[in-house]
Amino acid sequence: QVQLVESGGGLVQAGGSLRLSCAASGTILVINRMRWYRQAPGKQRELVAFINSGGSPNYADSVKGRFTISRDNVLNTIYLQMNSLKPEDTAIYYCFAPPAYWGQGTQVTVSS
Repeated sequence: QVQLVESGGGLVQAGGSLRLSCAASGTILVINRMRWYRQAPGKQRELVAFINSGGSPNYADSVKGRFTISRDNVLNTIYLQMNSLKPEDTAIYYCFAPPAYWGQGTQVTVSS
């Protein structure tokens, strides 16, 4: 059993920054395969970032150059540093661990 708890969301003005965290409990193996997703109102959930098996970060085109994913294997936590935020980044952000574990989500709202 895996539990995921996100934190760090909030309201920020365009151009601002936020740092999301997702702490995993239950097994440390999943941290290597955890991912960040987001879902904006009226849209499908989309993959935002993950670290591949080679240790390289991968990002959606819409966030490249602005978001940075990282992980702390000791704390079993992944992070998403979000800079230069835009109103279109407004969404609920979820972390995911295979095969089908989701966090509760954290709301990110970017005002123009």
